[in-house]
Amino acid sequence: MLFRQAFRKLSHTVGRRAKSTATFGDEGASSSGSGALLAAVGTTFVTYMTADFLSNFIQHPTQQMDYGYFNQFIGRPVTSNWWGTRTEHIVGVAACLAVTDHASQAYFSKFWLGGRVLSFAAAPATFVAHTFFFIFTGVTLYVGADAAFNPQHAGKRSEEFFSGTYSSAVGSCTAWYEPYVSPALARIAGPAIAGSWVGSSLLPATLAYSTVKGCGWNDWGNSGLNDLELSLNGLTGDKE
Repeated sequence: MLFRQAFRKLSHTVGRRAKSTATFGDEGASSSGSGALLAAVGTTFVTYMTADFLSNFIQHPTQQMDYGYFNQFIGRPVTSNWWGTRTEHIVGVAACLAVTDHASQAYFSKFWLGGRVLSFAAAPATFVAHTFFFIFTGVTLYVGADAAFNPQHAGKRSEEFFSGTYSSAVGSCTAWYEPYVSPALARIAGPAIAGSWVGSSLLPATLAYSTVKGCGWNDWGNSGLNDLELSLNGLTGDKE
């Protein structure tokens, strides 16, 4: 098979994580284990924030983005510090995905693999199922929080939630390829690069963010822009 050699070479690093970085399943888990879990979730959170930011350059390579409060540091106007900005999305989605990623790893390891650590090399079908499950639940969790608390959605919160949930389902289905990115990279650039943080975590996540947002919300090019972004990019008329 195409990725057989990559599986062998990357048995400890294949996919975004060959092994779950979460610590679970030990009834006598120590405080150090809890600390390791928090550190792992924190690392995942930073990785996903970085991936979301970088994915904007894939989806909108020539467009200026609205980063809310941070616009003032890059010479762009600020119309909203947080709500409805790319910064809200970057931080909010990453926080939700960091939680659901590790929770999903724990679930699939315990109930599908009999306590064995979740690994794409050892259980590729289970890992792909985990990938869809944690992305869909994480993004939908963010959609729900945004629909409930974003003042821009006042009067249409239910509509925003159901619309966002549908988009989340559509977009999440496009991320099936994410675990295959690192093995493919191993064939092209070698196991050292594929097994690094960039090759095994950041690159797959960045590509997945691009397709989930792009296909789920039609967030490409001049589409999917908010009002300020339309103005920044000299576009007129209704948002596409």
